[in-house]
Amino acid sequence: MHFPGKFTDQLVAGNLQQISLSFLVDDLVVRRGGAAANIAYALGVLGRRPVLVGAVGEDFADYRSWLERNGVDCTGVHVSEYAHTARFVCTTDQSFNQIASFYAGAMAEARNIELAPVLAARDVGLVLISPNDPKAMLRHADECRQRGYRFASDPSQQLARLSGDEVRRMVEGADYLFTNHYEWGLLLQKTGWSEDDVRSAVGVRVTTLGADGAEIIERDGQRLEVPAVPEVARADPTGVGDGFRAGFLAAVESGLSLERAAQLGSLIAVHVLEVTGTQEWTLDQARARKRFAETYGVDAAAEVAAALPLG
Repeated sequence: MHFPGKFTDQLVAGNLQQISLSFLVDDLVVRRGGAAANIAYALGVLGRRPVLVGAVGEDFADYRSWLERNGVDCTGVHVSEYAHTARFVCTTDQSFNQIASFYAGAMAEARNIELAPVLAARDVGLVLISPNDPKAMLRHADECRQRGYRFASDPSQQLARLSGDEVRRMVEGADYLFTNHYEWGLLLQKTGWSEDDVRSAVGVRVTTLGADGAEIIERDGQRLEVPAVPEVARADPTGVGDGFRAGFLAAVESGLSLERAAQLGSLIAVHVLEVTGTQEWTLDQARARKRFAETYGVDAAAEVAAALPLG
């Protein structure tokens, strides 16, 4: 929502011990979101068949239809009998100050989900554990280790909530660890690990660097830096990291190299950046292949296009 004024003009100095305010907003936009759903949507656009796992409310019906139309398998989604689907509600004023609330709702029930029944009848190559109910994230990581499922750890926003011991439990044994640059520093601080400790705990570390692209560190210490696809507009950064993860994983699960994976991740990320909303972007195949070739070369574009729908 948008408030056509300043929040600070409504605050009375010296009388803030009790606040009762109502803001008449002039705009309301409702958009789809959630890290797992954002990633699953992008994987569907890229021709994969992702299986979404999480907990939602009865109000998820329309969202389910949207995701299924875009290639997402939603049969692994648990529907709560009591709570609404999680949502983030934010009001922004004319100075770009924000007042926001996050309602977890049905998300808390994700801790009751066991992966084995969901994956039993499916050929799943990798489980991506993204921000969710913290107990669910830990349960899924434990189950992946116990059952031998390959998994990727993406603690993201929940790093602030998890303790150092919980972060270590979330990360250890992962085939891939995804963070942005700030989260990488926070992870080291919380765990007390060194970079070498992390390298011995995970297969591949992928750290996104915003406009500077991404850094990939393999277990043997080999380092790869991949530049970002130049943006033509900057509409909304929300969900950009989710787009990167989807492009990266679609590529590696299609047999492409880590370099090509990071390049495709960057291409999808910039598509998300250039629109408002996390699932409002579309993939124009001819234009996508042209942008990819302009950034990374014709041969790289042809290699990716042979494995995934880039034209």
